[in-house]
Amino acid sequence: QVQLVESGGGLVQAGGSLRLSCAASRGTFSNYAMGWFRQAPGQEREFVARITWSGGSTFHADSVKGRFTISRDIAKNTVYLQMNSLKPEDTAVYYCASSNKRTGLIYYGNYDYWGQGTQVTVSS
Repeated sequence: QVQLVESGGGLVQAGGSLRLSCAASRGTFSNYAMGWFRQAPGQEREFVARITWSGGSTFHADSVKGRFTISRDIAKNTVYLQMNSLKPEDTAVYYCASSNKRTGLIYYGNYDYWGQGTQVTVSS
């Protein structure tokens, strides 16, 4: 059973930083990429960033580019999302997910396994 466990969420003031972690079971290493998504109340799940396990290729949504950085530690089976210059509109539940797909990685339907989510709240 593939398991993804997120941590690192919390309450932070606007302009602050948080680092989210997603610990993956070894079964996910057969997957091609990992992604971070977020979902605010009443809104659809939104792509944030993705990274490939092998080459570490990254892609970030325009809304977070320059503020958020996705990275991975292969030895620890962990993917991170460093979030800087946080804004109130970044408030959401953040999810990590894994995918076997090589294209369409901005779409949540192309991910196979999901974590339980971690709440990020940014106060103004």
